[in-house]
Amino acid sequence: MSTDFQAGRVALGARLRELRTEAGLNGKEIAERLGWQRSKVSRLETGKQTATADDLEAWAAAAGADVEAADLRSRLRGLESQQRSWRRQLSTGHRGVQEKYIAEYRATSTVRGYEATVIPGLFQTPDYARHLLVHNADLMDSPRDTEAAVVARMKRQEVLYETGRSFSVLIWEGALHAVICPKEAMAAQLDRLAGLIGLSTVSIGILPLGACLPLTPKHGFWIFDDRRVVVEIISTELRLDSNHDVSLYRKVWDRLNKGAVHGPHAHRLIGRARAALDLA
Repeated sequence: MSTDFQAGRVALGARLRELRTEAGLNGKEIAERLGWQRSKVSRLETGKQTATADDLEAWAAAAGADVEAADLRSRLRGLESQQRSWRRQLSTGHRGVQEKYIAEYRATSTVRGYEATVIPGLFQTPDYARHLLVHNADLMDSPRDTEAAVVARMKRQEVLYETGRSFSVLIWEGALHAVICPKEAMAAQLDRLAGLIGLSTVSIGILPLGACLPLTPKHGFWIFDDRRVVVEIISTELRLDSNHDVSLYRKVWDRLNKGAVHGPHAHRLIGRARAALDLA
């Protein structure tokens, strides 16, 4: 169990204890109101057991603090879903992570994304993806299931061609110049990206180097149906679903989008990055 997860669970338990004591109840009394064993009350308050959403609803009601139920549920959502260590997720390789994202995209109609350092996985060629996955496996000391992971990542891209879906993605121009694979493979990747411009389900915006921007480029993030934000950092995947977090990231995306160029201008910037590879 991660230290951050346990710390969050202890903090949630402390809040439950506060609600109980504010209601003038001891552990035995609230257990009786809830119809639970006294040991469960103790485990929840000391952070040794993770509460369910139903547990929290019942606790708030038993403590006469129904108005606190929403806050408790929000704390639980953050505890359950906010941080997922890459080392733990990659303990059996990359394929499982890729397949998880296939399911995520299948359950989503509108995706807004932003990447500052890499061509997004939805747009990657097999060669480009292969090099990224190898680099990451080396960094994380995770099992190498590279080919299976590449196949899964390519399967994820099938959603780009399904009607009823929308993918609006912003890319910092610097990512077009980050050569993390042989130049020939990078050229093919840029060709692939340029070829997606104009696809009915896809909008690609490039934030130009040197342009005046309403915000600094920030880290990459993905917004799924305005209900969840996924942020990938080096050690951890963050999954944020509070209304505040989603609204904040949507505001950031909207502001970055104001500084992005689309259509022919975006195509020219991709072409400029390809020419800089100097393959002649």
